[in-house]
Amino acid sequence: MTAGRIGGADAEREAQLLSRVVETISAGLDLDRILQGVVQLVTETTETDVCFVHLLDERGRKLQLRGATPPFDTMVGTIELAVGEGVAGWVADHGKPAVIVDNKTADPRYRYIPALRGEEFTSMVSVPVVTPLGHLVGVLNVHTRLRREFTSADVELLRSVAGLVAGAIENARLHSRLAEREEALEKFAERIVEWQEHERRRLAGEIHDGISQRIVSLFFHLSAAADAIPDAPDIAAAQVARAQELAAAALDETRSAIAGLRPPVLDDLGLAASLESLVHSFPPLDVRVEAADLRMAEHAETAVYRTAQEALQNAAKHADAQSVRVRLFRQKDRVVLEVADDGSGFDVATAPAAGRPGGPTGFGLSGMRERAELLGGRLELAATPGRGTTVRLAIPFLPAAQAPG
Repeated sequence: MTAGRIGGADAEREAQLLSRVVETISAGLDLDRILQGVVQLVTETTETDVCFVHLLDERGRKLQLRGATPPFDTMVGTIELAVGEGVAGWVADHGKPAVIVDNKTADPRYRYIPALRGEEFTSMVSVPVVTPLGHLVGVLNVHTRLRREFTSADVELLRSVAGLVAGAIENARLHSRLAEREEALEKFAERIVEWQEHERRRLAGEIHDGISQRIVSLFFHLSAAADAIPDAPDIAAAQVARAQELAAAALDETRSAIAGLRPPVLDDLGLAASLESLVHSFPPLDVRVEAADLRMAEHAETAVYRTAQEALQNAAKHADAQSVRVRLFRQKDRVVLEVADDGSGFDVATAPAAGRPGGPTGFGLSGMRERAELLGGRLELAATPGRGTTVRLAIPFLPAAQAPG
């Protein structure tokens, strides 16, 4: 069967198709439902037999089948092609349509996929799914069982449909990412509240069990010293000396409690020198620090410091590391912290989502990731069993002067 336009469609039918596609993609933000509706519309209106939509993954390396007319809708999510592989892969790689009228197997671009039963179809058109800004998001294919001569007008109609679908795909993906980010922020906020309550209880316990008890003892020793001054100056001096010891211990505990909130060393020395100082808390490790002198917003400095602290503690307690390299540097508009150890490493794929327990802030690896995301950055973990672990934090550079009030 041949036709000057797909299924003999005239301008009115093309307008109807585009209108129905717009209606379909405007009905919601469920990407799978949108794609299933579009492929059904395309086959019905263009009088083709099947329609497939393959979407490009975020890395731009693979195409995954995400929309298909029955009976191939059961294959959605199970078929993948590398960019450059098969006709759809060729279209994604070159960014231009491909038309095969017959004898597909003789075309070097064609790849047979048994699950899609290519032997049952003769002619096909494959067009890139491109956004108005020129970003490739996938490939749309139509197939016919009978031989069909597809014209340039046929191809342009399918490209128009693909363009509309591209916008819907981007909107749905952006909505999905926003929803994921909101969910992550909600979970992080919950963890922050839990951690704040934990910190309140910890501080209350330290003040009640440590600082307040020492101050009470200090009061009694000073009272005893005051009573002994007239008749027993030696006893008074001993009581004063003991009171001095208690005051010093209370001061140390107070400093320790405050350090659990924002490390005072950041205010005293700055971030780079604080990292240099931090390594002395881990005497078993041979730590080398290469830190640029960067001044950032307080919350950003605290996040970097806590990430380094957590990574060093993991290296010392869990990785059996001997040496660690800590690097802090600026990369264009981002600040990067890298903590690399030579320890036992582990399999990242099987590591618990919450990370290793026992971190200084109670957050673990998942908490570090959430901190990074909250700052608009990213935390990456690279590890290999027996070959060490590298923690890499990258966040936007926000100078101290630009810190929010």
